[in-house]
Amino acid sequence: MGRLVGLFGRPFVNLEPLVDTSAFAAIDREVTRGLAELDVVGQTGGSLKHMGVTAPWVDDDGYRDYGRVIAGFSFEQWQELVSLADDPTSFDEAQWRETSFGDETDHPLTAKQIRFLTYAHGVYFPWKVCLHLLENDRWDDKHHSSDKQFTAIAESLFATTTAFVRSLPFKEVGRVVLFGLLPNDHAPAHRDSEPGRDLVVAQSMSLCPRGDKRFYLTDPDHDEEVVVDSRAYWFNDMDYHGVKADPFFRYSIRIDGLYAPSFLKDIERSARR
Repeated sequence: MGRLVGLFGRPFVNLEPLVDTSAFAAIDREVTRGLAELDVVGQTGGSLKHMGVTAPWVDDDGYRDYGRVIAGFSFEQWQELVSLADDPTSFDEAQWRETSFGDETDHPLTAKQIRFLTYAHGVYFPWKVCLHLLENDRWDDKHHSSDKQFTAIAESLFATTTAFVRSLPFKEVGRVVLFGLLPNDHAPAHRDSEPGRDLVVAQSMSLCPRGDKRFYLTDPDHDEEVVVDSRAYWFNDMDYHGVKADPFFRYSIRIDGLYAPSFLKDIERSARR
């Protein structure tokens, strides 16, 4: 039987007793109004299977992954996808088989390409809202704040949210992302790091101001499942995690960084009570 890796002997750490949540109602009003003002927000999660980070039982669940779909493209289909890029001339047709698309590549998907993959090829993007308030260039720099600042959109439309993040007891903040799911969508079980390969637990804080996002953790055998019932929490991303479907929009804000040492001690004391 598999077991959750967890944190300090718990499936996750509830941070609500350690964080002032009095601003959550204002943050929720700001987030929902701010998203309504934006014509385009990024989408993500459509290549988790191709990346090899999903749970075993997710692999053949019928939801199409764009990494796998593109890998099966003919040259003509590849050209059609490239024609929807911001600059189609930047692609080398001689290297078409080796070209990578999407997050953490030289060719992030454009909104047109995402719509094309969705409409023409049945790709499923779990997070229809993926808005970086503080951007990281690479996955491995998401805990460090060097030369980073909140985006202009974050400062203008999400000022209360950014002020709240700045008030949190982090020594460094390297990434802040708002993840949203449309009604009836789910996020497949996946993990961001792997036990045994990553020796340090990634420090992060997740905020769910409404408390209505059914984020869950599960072990490698899917024997144990824990739904997180906190509006501010830290989980071990070596554990498989996902979001259950519900008939309404849900969102959370993930903050990656390094906790202030004193706050990390407070977290451990709170978790071990």
